[in-house]
Order: sequence, then C-alpha cells, then structure tokens
Amino acid sequence: MAGVSDDQVTSVCGHCDRAIPSSNIDLHFAHCSRNLEKCKVCGDMIPRKHTEEHFLSTHAPVCCSLCSETMDRDILDVHKGENCPKRIVTCEYCEFPLPAIDLLEHQEVCGNRTELCYMCHKYIRLREMHSHVSRCTGAVSTVAESSRLKTARDVVLGAPRRQPREFSPRRLLFTIAITGIAVLLGSLFFQRKPGPTPVN
Repeated sequence: MAGVSDDQVTSVCGHCDRAIPSSNIDLHFAHCSRNLEKCKVCGDMIPRKHTEEHFLSTHAPVCCSLCSETMDRDILDVHKGENCPKRIVTCEYCEFPLPAIDLLEHQEVCGNRTELCYMCHKYIRLREMHSHVSRCTGAVSTVAESSRLKTARDVVLGAPRRQPREFSPRRLLFTIAITGIAVLLGSLFFQRKPGPTPVN
C-alpha cells in the first residue's frame, strides 16, 4: 500500500486472534503460541503456567454454602447476594430476618396485622399503611357512630385493642401473697393423716 508504513499494516495472530503489526507477526506468534493458552470457558488468553490456577479460581464448580447449589465460582457472589433462596432478607413490615424462600409467606401474614394510624387513630393493615398515611387527613370523625355500625366495624376490624396495663408493685405483691396462701392451704389440706399404728 502506498503511503502506509510497515507499523500500520497488521496481521491477525493465528493463536490469540489479535491484530499484530505485520513486521512483528512471526516473532509474536512464536512467543504467543509457546507462552499463552486460550481458556476453553471464557476465551481469555492465560499464561500457560497459570491455566490451572485460572480455571480453579474463576470457573471451577463450587457449592453455595447456604443452599448447596453448584455453580461457577465467578457467579457465586452474585448468587449469594441476589438469587440464593436461603440468603437472609428482612420483612418490610417487621424487619425480622429470615430466608428469602420464606419471605412471601411471612409477609402475607405479617402485612395483614394492623397498627394504629397516629393521625386518624384508626387501625390499618400494615400492607396498606403507606398508602393510607399518604392520603390520611388526620381528621377524627366527631359524628357518633350508631351501635350497629360500631358492632359491624368491630366484627370486620376486630375489637379495639386494650392498652397494656402498667406494672404495679402492689399488684405483684398481692399476687405473690395469694399464691403463697393457696400453696400453704393446699399442702395442709392434702397432707396425709397418719393411720393407726399397729399394736403388738
């Protein structure tokens, strides 16, 4: 070719398939075929002395420590982080950690639990809480509900939750005293009466 230097003319190496300046192709091919080997899995050119190490560190089958599935080593991290059915994930409603394979069933139950909306003071399902809060006006109805409607609502939503009682030291002492008296009376009541002693 007129006007093209020898360094710009290239030939493809028959061993590594790379374009090499034509002036160096013979020297390159001799070095390349003696020192490099193409990986049969990924096609990368690897120094011959490192081919086994490359295969073991990149392509050798390994078992996932969580689910025991066998796969190439190079996808193990992605599998454990995103695809493994036994990887630990958290429930979006209660933040409880559990295996991914159990998440759907858990959230089906957990999302149906109700909590009190802090704005309108109604009990809302957890799965609906986000959309409820985004459109909740916070207005509590001042119109008294009829007892019939209130009863119907209690059947559908469940009776209003009782607030837990506060801890009372007096109540605890009273409970302990009653329990002690009951144990004492029980032991006296069920105590065996000695039978008549045989006379010799």
